[in-house]
Amino acid sequence: MFPIAYHPIYKHPLPEGHRFPMIKYELLPQQLVYEGIVEDGAFFEPDLPDMQPILAVHHKDYVNDLVALTLDPRAVRKIGFPLTPELVERELRLVQGSITGAEKALQTGIAFNIAGGTHHAYADRGEAFCLLNDQAVAAQHLLNQKLAKKILIVDLDVHQGNGTAAIFEHNNSVFTFSMHGQSNYPFKKENSDLDIALPDNTSDDTYLSILNETLPQLIDSQCPDFIFYLSGVDILATDKLGKLACSLDACKKRDEIVFTHCHSSGIPVQCSMGGGYSPDIRTIIEAHTNTYRMASYIYG
Repeated sequence: MFPIAYHPIYKHPLPEGHRFPMIKYELLPQQLVYEGIVEDGAFFEPDLPDMQPILAVHHKDYVNDLVALTLDPRAVRKIGFPLTPELVERELRLVQGSITGAEKALQTGIAFNIAGGTHHAYADRGEAFCLLNDQAVAAQHLLNQKLAKKILIVDLDVHQGNGTAAIFEHNNSVFTFSMHGQSNYPFKKENSDLDIALPDNTSDDTYLSILNETLPQLIDSQCPDFIFYLSGVDILATDKLGKLACSLDACKKRDEIVFTHCHSSGIPVQCSMGGGYSPDIRTIIEAHTNTYRMASYIYG
């Protein structure tokens, strides 16, 4: 059984107008248990983190202002959420969820974070609903603790992982790969080690063909001993914020491709769920649940 980071504070830390589609953080664990994909014992509640791993990635002044709720109003507007103690606690716990999940994946082969995927957070600022970069912090933690030597970040959210790219731009121990919509946010892209910018309305066949060709080549050339996977489901044609045209089946096949290559290569993987903004919450839950279905099928 693969471990999954989840904490009740993921559910409703935001004012009413900001809760959709955040309700997925409550519904997704229920769906996983209902289908028997996982048991209750698979979930672990992340503690509040030690600040050292966070400060290994994020600037001290920014973190101090975030925790003290003293960020400049312009910085808060860039984040997009009203800054509250509950929101900051949520962010701290989801970062710890990815740190702990990465450590657990070293033993289990795979681990998940129901939340996470906050790839728009830079070292010195938050942006686009991302306050701290959970996978960047977890990746640097593995390196600092000598639990990994080379890390591959596979970011398949529809939005480029701009914060992650900037954080690791000069770090040869982390290879950042982002496949995203070329006309989607952010409009000023950063330089990942490999960016594949897809045109609007990219179809299932094109998307899967590119991924199927690219990922095994990256694994062979980079020889990572750990992979972080951001499995945003905003690549769907139904997504309100995405501009690609993938079906639910293609999104599921995408997850199968990633997990199959990780599993067959014997490379541990930590997966954060990322974005998903289809107007029907059932579509979002189905797409995210497919990620766990594929993991359960491949990892047994």
